[in-house]
Amino acid sequence: MEAGQPSRTALGTARMRAVHQLIENGSIFSDPMAVRILGVDAESLLADAEANQAKRGLRLFMAVRARFAEDELAKSVAQGLRQMVVLGAGLDTFAYRHPYGDRLRVFEVDHPVTQAWKRECLDKVSIPLPATLSFAQVDFERETLADGLRAAGFDPSVPAFFSWLGVVPYLTEAAIFTTLGFIAGLPQGTTVVFDYANPAESIGDQGARAAHEDLARRVAALGETLTTSFDTGKLHRKLAELSFSTIEDLGPLDIASRYFGGRGNRTSNNGGHVLSATNR
Repeated sequence: MEAGQPSRTALGTARMRAVHQLIENGSIFSDPMAVRILGVDAESLLADAEANQAKRGLRLFMAVRARFAEDELAKSVAQGLRQMVVLGAGLDTFAYRHPYGDRLRVFEVDHPVTQAWKRECLDKVSIPLPATLSFAQVDFERETLADGLRAAGFDPSVPAFFSWLGVVPYLTEAAIFTTLGFIAGLPQGTTVVFDYANPAESIGDQGARAAHEDLARRVAALGETLTTSFDTGKLHRKLAELSFSTIEDLGPLDIASRYFGGRGNRTSNNGGHVLSATNR
């Protein structure tokens, strides 16, 4: 992210969520606010999608990871969980449309510049801020996630659900495990959902590998470099060391089976995984 500028990948992600509502009718992930929050007309979104058809696989993967995260959250809420954290919230709309009312408090964590931009977007299209939402502005160069959440009113004495989508690949491994260590140290029953990619050289499908490498080039041009990838087995072992005992990891074939009727993984993602982990 360029200094003083909101995240450009956050905007790209929001546009893809919106296009999914228009082209695929939200068939994987329904978000009735996805188009509205952007403050642009549907025609311009569709024209951009038509001009960039190679992004379809990535768009569908983004829909899958959002669907998976909200399905996992629903399970946690049914078991009594009452607070959720959206890490790297960008233009995510969950806090403004979720069905849980005052049963669920939501904390949106993001860099102050990106968060200010989002609040401008919300104001322009008259989306009100719910009473159950708290913003946690965290500049990770100056403060920790724990400090930022505490200042926003987060309760570290009870379990929480963390949605961490579209962020991990851009962070260093040290930063990733510092955050996961903090989450793992919260009360039993705390869950985190995040997405990650295997190293490009390990992706056997040439088309998926090419898509992964194309994404890396495009986001690097935006100043937001893909930094970290994981071998799945090694990642699971590290999560277990951090006291995450329940892990569900959907890779390309799992995603194709669950969300696309078993059709090839190139239609569903670019070789990425989405993972849920709950601590002991």
